[in-house]
Amino acid sequence: MNELFNINGNVTVITGGTGVLGRTIAKYLAANGAKVIILGRNEKTGNEIVESIRKDGNNADFMKTDVMNQKLVQKNCDDILAKYGRIDTLLNAAGGNMPGAIIAPDKNIFDLKVEDFQKVVELNLTGTVIPTQIFLQPMVKQGKGSIINFSSMAAFRPVTRVCGYAAAKAGISNFTAFMATECAKKFGEGIRVNAIAPGFFITEQNRALLTNPDGTYTQRGNDVINKTPFGRMGDPEELCGTIHYLMSDAAKFVTGTVAVVDGGFNIFAM
Repeated sequence: MNELFNINGNVTVITGGTGVLGRTIAKYLAANGAKVIILGRNEKTGNEIVESIRKDGNNADFMKTDVMNQKLVQKNCDDILAKYGRIDTLLNAAGGNMPGAIIAPDKNIFDLKVEDFQKVVELNLTGTVIPTQIFLQPMVKQGKGSIINFSSMAAFRPVTRVCGYAAAKAGISNFTAFMATECAKKFGEGIRVNAIAPGFFITEQNRALLTNPDGTYTQRGNDVINKTPFGRMGDPEELCGTIHYLMSDAAKFVTGTVAVVDGGFNIFAM
């Protein structure tokens, strides 16, 4: 049997696991044998996701957290280690946006609310750094682990409107490269740090920007479709294969990369 893609028993922590993308990934990984721990702020939603995973006979837990609270994230880590004894994969999927960090078409840079900009950068970027710092520690002790950050198309291009979010995601791509080198040089080749950059997927965060109440695309949504060679939005399930690969031994010589899953959006020129 080929074990390269085997993730059975892999203890996988997912921050932001209650979102549309996070919950889809959690269900997929659990169905493939991973022991999934969903971290998020919405306890009700988190428990509902865990219940649906367990109904299928798979392994999942939910822990309430705040990725900006170091003490709470450390408590999450300690509790996971107490139950499972190890942590194999960390998916940093927590993030979000705020209206004040967005520049609407009829506004300009002078309308940007700096305090909201700072909050968005902190949530997305610092909210990736803190869990990385904490969950990396047991990986270093066990000599093996995979960290997968969530970047974005906005990290490659200055996508209009999302000023704060784009700056944060560009930072995540840079932080991913930095940490890949840092870990390999100081802790050995068993620790790998990569990122995934989803193209355009309909989530609660961007639904109002991309779709009208009747489900048709907004002008922005149509702009995305016109610039995507596949001619459609992505389905959340289409992220799972890349994540499965990056966390498995099939990618044991892969670190510091940002894997793009975008239907061709990032390479389309005309």
